[in-house]
Amino acid sequence: MLIPAGQFWMGQTEAETAELKRQVSEEDYQRYYARELPRHQVTVPSFFMCKTPVTQAQYVAVMGTNPAEQYDSDRFVAPEKPVVGVSWDDAVAFCKRLAERTDKDYRLPTEAEWEYACRAETQTPFYFGKTLTTEVANYDGNDTYADGPKGEFRNGTIPVDLIGLANRFGLSDMHGNVWEWCEDDYHDSYEGAPEDGSAWVDAERSKTSRILRGDSWDLDPRDCRSAFRIDVDAVLRVNHIGFRLCCAAPRLSQ
Repeated sequence: MLIPAGQFWMGQTEAETAELKRQVSEEDYQRYYARELPRHQVTVPSFFMCKTPVTQAQYVAVMGTNPAEQYDSDRFVAPEKPVVGVSWDDAVAFCKRLAERTDKDYRLPTEAEWEYACRAETQTPFYFGKTLTTEVANYDGNDTYADGPKGEFRNGTIPVDLIGLANRFGLSDMHGNVWEWCEDDYHDSYEGAPEDGSAWVDAERSKTSRILRGDSWDLDPRDCRSAFRIDVDAVLRVNHIGFRLCCAAPRLSQ
């Protein structure tokens, strides 16, 4: 999907801060959610982003293996389900091999691109609005956010775009199902973050932590918010992490 260029406010809103502090202790807020601040404006050039996370069928077609097969087949394995069990390095290797085959610049999204694309011109916690339900996303429905209802816990991934609801930019599954790798190194806050949509990468790339976005099938809705970010080691391979592709938008000739 072509994601149009634009500006947006990246990070946690005041309303989200109030709701999060109502739900969790101050210690947990500082540990898990304060890193979504300070809220700041970012200008993002246009780019292409895949409508859904990379599926197992797509991963096998490019890499020849299916890392999801190491997990419970009933819960995780199907050609149309998102690939899981991929590290950040695996995702980068996929992008590189696909780029070599197609002569297109496939890559992971930057963290700013991911949030911009997820929000799709909204400023609510989710692109669906102020709350989330398991009718529109795959997450642990035993927990709630704001005045949202409890719902189903599917206990595994579901096929991409199964629910069939996309945001204004035409993207599906940005909330829940699987976490998605971003290009950026992890930083504890947005102090000093780029304002041009580029990846925030240390010069020597000495950090081992990378960014995940979007939440997954096994966690609560407050972590599905557009603003939520988490860091994990780049070598981590688990059954709730996948990825989504981006590539540069074509430039018009003068």
